[in-house]
Amino acid sequence: MLNLIAASAFFVLIHLMISGTRARDGLVARLGQGPYLGAFSLLTVIGLVWLVFAYGQARGSPENEPYWSVGEASRQVQMVVQLLAVMLIVIGLSTRNPTSVRQEGALERPDVVRGILRVTRHPFLWGVALWALGHLVINGDRASLILFGSLLILAVTGTASIDAKRKRALGPAWDGFAAQTSNIPFAAIVAGRQRLIWREIGVWRILAGVAVYLALVLGHPHFTGVPALAG
Repeated sequence: MLNLIAASAFFVLIHLMISGTRARDGLVARLGQGPYLGAFSLLTVIGLVWLVFAYGQARGSPENEPYWSVGEASRQVQMVVQLLAVMLIVIGLSTRNPTSVRQEGALERPDVVRGILRVTRHPFLWGVALWALGHLVINGDRASLILFGSLLILAVTGTASIDAKRKRALGPAWDGFAAQTSNIPFAAIVAGRQRLIWREIGVWRILAGVAVYLALVLGHPHFTGVPALAG
């Protein structure tokens, strides 16, 4: 279990203490944008691999005590939550977004705020947050609490971290974009600053999201050893 705690701490801290902070700004100034991104990407991959192996080890540990269990109805709700999570992730990754790595130039487009960005300027991270929350609720054991709890915290705090980073780097251009959008999903729409236009999202993105979701459901027992919908 200590190995999983260490892996989770490593993965969270390299993001909270480096990416999105002024420490990142200093490293970019010293190393250059390309070398910094390469080094940070390597650390991220190392962290992810460490997390996967540490979690697999911790799941079978005698220390992995269950804190709660859920019924079949909760598992059915989880399937819907995961569909929404995957849709946000896929649509977010396939949409040009100034909050994404090396896509700051999207701010130059007059129609940059469209599609899923009308809902939230951080669709990928909110998708990850939903994914982690759903798994955290369903898997009430100590190892899952550490893993999915860490990823949930990282995803939610990551949205604010990226906003701060972009504001420092882009100034007024970012302020205009932020004023038209919202971090919290649907907040800009509720406030009347935006409206949801489904056709801007694109049918192909929605279909791609559904395809990825089905592939994950079918493949779940093969790469985790547990069916996506147990029982």
